[in-house]
Amino acid sequence: CAYCPKAFKQKHALTRHQRVHIGECPFACDHCPKAFKDKLTLTKHQCVHTGDHPFSRDCCPKAFMDKKILATHQRMHSEEHPFSCAHCPKAFSDKQALTIHQQVHTGEKPYKCSACSKTYSQKHHLNCHQRMH
Repeated sequence: CAYCPKAFKQKHALTRHQRVHIGECPFACDHCPKAFKDKLTLTKHQCVHTGDHPFSRDCCPKAFMDKKILATHQRMHSEEHPFSCAHCPKAFSDKQALTIHQQVHTGEKPYKCSACSKTYSQKHHLNCHQRMH
């Protein structure tokens, strides 16, 4: 790559990677003004317009636009909790839940009310609070 130290064996992989640096987005959506760096991301995006949710399982009525989101959801139905807290015995089925939980230990409250300056560890709690103003 001319912009960073990464190297690629295939020319198309290098071309796709360089779009990150130059901001080129040649894959345009037919339904809205958005454009993407690769065809796979465009295809996933188009599910927003078509309502297509091709990834599902027989054990649950939910369906998803992305295979990774389905995999995360499947862990909710199993006993698999691969994301463990380093500060307590709790474990979670997805990384985002662990990140939110860890704010209990760090005391971090990144969400601030613009009306009264009260702070919250979770955006959902701030949204509930703001309904009171």
